[in-house]
Amino acid sequence: MPSTTFHEQWSAAVAGHGDRLFLLFRDDHAINAYSYEEFDQVVAETAGTLRAAGVGRGSCVHLALANCPAFVATWLAAARLGAWIVPADPASTARDIASQVRRIRPAVALCAAARADAYHAGAAGAVPVVVELAETAADVAPGGPLSHGEPVTAAVAGVGPSDRLAVMFTSGTTSEPKGVVLTQENYHTVGAVMAAAVGLRPEDRWLVTLPLFHANAQYYCFAPAIATGAAVALTHAFSASRWARQADELGATHASLFAAPIRMILARCGSELPPLRLRHVWFAQSLGEQHYERFAAIIGCRPRQLYGMTETIAAVTGDTSVPLRHDVIGEPLGDREIAVVDPVNGGPAATGTPGMLRVRGVRGADLFAGYLDDPETNGRSFTDLPDGTSWFTTGDLVAADADGRLRFVGRLDDVIKVSGENVSLTEVESVLAQAPGVLEAAVVARADPTRDVVPVAYVVPRDAGAPPDLAALADWATGNLPPAARPREWHLIAELPRTSVGKVRRFRIGSA
Repeated sequence: MPSTTFHEQWSAAVAGHGDRLFLLFRDDHAINAYSYEEFDQVVAETAGTLRAAGVGRGSCVHLALANCPAFVATWLAAARLGAWIVPADPASTARDIASQVRRIRPAVALCAAARADAYHAGAAGAVPVVVELAETAADVAPGGPLSHGEPVTAAVAGVGPSDRLAVMFTSGTTSEPKGVVLTQENYHTVGAVMAAAVGLRPEDRWLVTLPLFHANAQYYCFAPAIATGAAVALTHAFSASRWARQADELGATHASLFAAPIRMILARCGSELPPLRLRHVWFAQSLGEQHYERFAAIIGCRPRQLYGMTETIAAVTGDTSVPLRHDVIGEPLGDREIAVVDPVNGGPAATGTPGMLRVRGVRGADLFAGYLDDPETNGRSFTDLPDGTSWFTTGDLVAADADGRLRFVGRLDDVIKVSGENVSLTEVESVLAQAPGVLEAAVVARADPTRDVVPVAYVVPRDAGAPPDLAALADWATGNLPPAARPREWHLIAELPRTSVGKVRRFRIGSA
């Protein structure tokens, strides 16, 4: 029976594609390139360094790093050692660090030297070994901080598919973060499934500008590249103004983004752009039609919307329309089994009516294993079946059209009833982001004595020095939104509170 560990998937890529390019890393100063064989040596030395520091099978390694080769090497080294990583936002406060360290009890932590004070303040001596890194190629160079100890060239005894490989804390857009437990088999599965979903080839190259400590870059870019022997072009951080030029410079054929970074690219990329010819671009979250068409013109292909969560491992759905559209998340990918149910009575949701999305799979394989130390939430989220599969309730609302194509509506709390009519705050936001003078917008619900609740808009100007007139925006909304969806109040705001991948933390708006 073929192995289903992530380590073996990496080893197979090295054996089959050793001399092919694996990683291009672009920081502010240079581009560094590594073949699969060269990076495997980096992984072996990193694993040796971690083992010498006390990491073994079942140990936790805490990563507070921006995008860099050391992050990738530690992830793969942990798979080899049977250890597990917890990626943290590198800009985490001492309070955030303290909360995670208390929950995960890491044996070793890797953090940026430039932000080490915050890490040490949060860890407060609770982490036995803290390695400070530059977040450059020097971290993994011979003689660097990750090249100490005897290299580990093979997996330690007993490493198996069900071994924990990571815990990723969710973004916390509507609540406090939950720890999503991921196995070796989870990463093996997502690599194979997402590579097949885009027809990935060894000659392809993913552009990764989103942060590696979240699922998108790991699931949709790195894992399928490893499963296929393709390459990844990694930037240290996302830059809206440089994104298109980086895609050209690094020879990208594939990319994955959220709607918010796409809107930022459109606002800041300038007019003199290289002629990009990307083969495939995933995007998630709502994108207005005008923004969709403008971005498609820049990248040279029509982006394809998907839907997935950290918990669902591979994407659940993807658009299959011809041509691809801006407003649907499509149909189940591959062998995915879904159900769209009425959030009140649990029965099938009617066509066109928002319903709760549920996904069926195997925990620890094509669904996450569970939430860290949280049996109560696990009990609410999973319905385990006698055949070993489980239904996972996503908490997201979707609506199916007559052809079965799904449209993303939002989280359950993102849909409000205005005088009895359903209004998706997510959809209103995507429309308002296209209004003249608007960079982006967030919409929240406010209690109303006659309509139950009404939408209220918070708008970020495209030009802070010349913000849009709010009365003019209200007039524009009258011509572009149905009556129930039109905001009853308008506010200008300097920026929206966001997670590190651009999701709006709506619960924080207006609370200051």
